Amino acid sequence: MNLIRMQWPERITAGEVVKVRLLVQHPMDTGYLQDLLGKLVPRNVIRLLTCTLGTQEVFRVEPSSGIAANPLFEFFVLASETAELRVEWVDDRGHHGEFRQTMVVLPAGTP
Repeated sequence: MNLIRMQWPERITAGEVVKVRLLVQHPMDTGYLQDLLGKLVPRNVIRLLTCTLGTQEVFRVEPSSGIAANPLFEFFVLASETAELRVEWVDDRGHHGEFRQTMVVLPAGTP
């Protein structure tokens, strides 16, 4: 469970605005659905998700129960240098996850 996938262009040069796609595998249970025995499935949604590029927070979201399971987020960052993009999240049950991936940025003017 709770797998995170990130995607951005393969080739990035300094000064470029880059679209980052982030897929988080999470059930995002609203608390309104019933299980097979008719009992309500307790609410369990991601309360907070943050993305940090290097030392700067570049994306923050506090999703509500109105978001689908396995949410897909897209955001843009200004790439200036190679840095680690770190994603951290916490849900209603107190479970948390973290994923890191290095964004390689080529110097401006690189052919």
